[in-house]
Amino acid sequence: MVNLIKIKKLNYILFCQVITVIAFSFFSLPKIYLIQNAQAANDAQPTNLNRLKGEKSPYLLQHADNPVHWYPWGDEAFKAAKNQNKPIFLSIGYSTCHWCHVMEKESFENEEVAAFLNSNFICIKVDREELPDVDQIYMEVVQAMTGSGGWPMTAILAPSKIPFFGGTYFPKDELLDVLQTLDTAWKEQPERIALIGQQVRNFLESRNKLSINSIDLDESVFRIAYKKFLALYDDHYFGFGTAPKFPPTMKLSLLSRIALRTKDSTSKEIVLNTLKAMAKGGIYDHLGGGFHRYSTDRKWLVPHFEKMLYDQAALSRAYLEGFQITKDAFFEQVARGILDYVLRNMTHSNGRFYSAEDADTEGEEGKFYVWTEAEVKQILKPNEWKAFKKFYGLSHGDNPELIEKKQTVIHMVKIPKNQLPTKAILEKLSLHRSKRSKPFKDDKTITAWNGLMIGSFAKAYQTLNDKKYLTAAQKSALFVKEKLDKNGKLLRRYREGSAEHTATLDDYAYLIAGLIDLYESDFNSEWIQWALNLQKRQDDYLWDEEEDGGYYFAEENAHSLPVRKKEFMDNARPNSNGISALNLLRLHNITLDSTYKYKAKKIFKAIGERLIKFPQAYSQTLIAFDFLNDNSKQIAIIGSPKMADPILKALKSEFLPNKILAYREPNKPTSLPILKDKVTAEGKTTVYVCEGNKCKYPTGDLEKVLKLVNEKNEFKL
Repeated sequence: MVNLIKIKKLNYILFCQVITVIAFSFFSLPKIYLIQNAQAANDAQPTNLNRLKGEKSPYLLQHADNPVHWYPWGDEAFKAAKNQNKPIFLSIGYSTCHWCHVMEKESFENEEVAAFLNSNFICIKVDREELPDVDQIYMEVVQAMTGSGGWPMTAILAPSKIPFFGGTYFPKDELLDVLQTLDTAWKEQPERIALIGQQVRNFLESRNKLSINSIDLDESVFRIAYKKFLALYDDHYFGFGTAPKFPPTMKLSLLSRIALRTKDSTSKEIVLNTLKAMAKGGIYDHLGGGFHRYSTDRKWLVPHFEKMLYDQAALSRAYLEGFQITKDAFFEQVARGILDYVLRNMTHSNGRFYSAEDADTEGEEGKFYVWTEAEVKQILKPNEWKAFKKFYGLSHGDNPELIEKKQTVIHMVKIPKNQLPTKAILEKLSLHRSKRSKPFKDDKTITAWNGLMIGSFAKAYQTLNDKKYLTAAQKSALFVKEKLDKNGKLLRRYREGSAEHTATLDDYAYLIAGLIDLYESDFNSEWIQWALNLQKRQDDYLWDEEEDGGYYFAEENAHSLPVRKKEFMDNARPNSNGISALNLLRLHNITLDSTYKYKAKKIFKAIGERLIKFPQAYSQTLIAFDFLNDNSKQIAIIGSPKMADPILKALKSEFLPNKILAYREPNKPTSLPILKDKVTAEGKTTVYVCEGNKCKYPTGDLEKVLKLVNEKNEFKL
């Protein structure tokens, strides 16, 4: 179960004062009542009322044979709850979630639990990856009620969809106690249930209130963020905080930008040390490439073993930036390991990217990935074992389960100067591992996550000049355009020929960002035209014109939710309002349309107070603000492909995060304002470096170009 952000104590008290009275005052009821009640309900109910069999979500299909009478989220379930005056048992998870599997086996496959649920509740199962707007609303309430959150997430709702109880994973016996308590409360204390519901509604409606004071941000916000990061930094094992440790990709990207503009060596060291520590640890799959979800310990040794597409996108980009900054081949090696894993394991032949690989194999977490020392010794020859031990280790990381089973995880103890000493050994172990039962793959395609991966593959082509990465980005973009953006409607999920679910802000923002990256790779202006079209729809459907600005996460009435939510904090993925702010600034640099910059500034203004008080929670938005505060460069290159190529390669491979790069051949028409009215000088490749629509003297000299583009709006920490 993943622990999420701790919420303020005030919110916790707000709910717990009322809920505790209900939730625990009935636990003294005899358990025999539960069993008798469940048995009676089981005898009375038909057995074929699970409505998940026709769904496409792998997670919902995992529950399609449960004896629980599951509904998918929708009007049928809500009408049943209203007509039967029953509370809703809402269970949210995803297909590769270990504790979701545990709760299914213990409770949802159990006839006793199912009978009680079927008799007294309307049961709804939600795939959080398909309906993230539904998950956001109820997870926020669970965090407020309990002080933490995670999946599987459990909430009990009134037919109005307002929750009055929430939690995460419950063991079977505890779940039965909770269900009995809440059933009794629903029937005997409706006034108290209504009071909780009103408090929850007030809480949810208050969450969209943003800054009440107008704050003009400047570089001081980066100083505040820097100090916060220093306070959280683990200078022994690297990264931030203690266990569990999640890859802090957005924080590292922000610190890289701070280091670039301040020339601060500490910021740079934090970034590079953390990248190395993660890549050496067991959180990185040294045999198959790619990163696991997070480290269960402080040392990055033993992971939670699931692999998510969005993590591969974020981490590959982080290592590509590390390579751009240092030219250290180790960072290139890790980036390629991630990207090649995605190409090999997470890509369909038609170009779309899959969502995730499970932590579990044959019902056991990490079984595919762990080793015993005896097993490794048996596979390797004595000289191979000796060479392996020189650079790699086998560790249980003080994990009780691994210790009990004498299992370990492969990690790196020393970075080899080149791969040759261990490459054949790792391939030998990988071949042996490939014969094991493989983890379950969630093969659905999420528009947002494909957008992230498109951007990372495009960035990989720019940085490494490897055409296969550009091809991967192009194929995925074409697939999304054909299958998920049809008739002017962007959809979120594709699987088995079916595209469904209205797109969220994540889908728009991540896809637009990926398309801009793709344009900077192959300079096909059709990607920009599509991005501009998507941005218009995002503005039309999601922009808040009436209040503080910023984007709502979902369209109005998209999934009949009780409130409409705006979110600005980063989580496992970059916040999509922060991504949108950066998209708007980049689109402004391409189109010279001030409307885009105006909207971006509205986002910064809307959360200015939050950025000052809690900058560590808003790294993606600060990355966008850095683009604005640094007077980002508009770079237009005009020249023949052959003559322009050396300059293009140099600019793509440099760490220049605050720029837009555009290119066209001489005398070729263009619809992009950044390129209009720009010509070659004496037929030679000519580069225009501009800031705020004002251009420096054009030049074709690479040394002069690099000097111009590397001019920074510097500041001191």
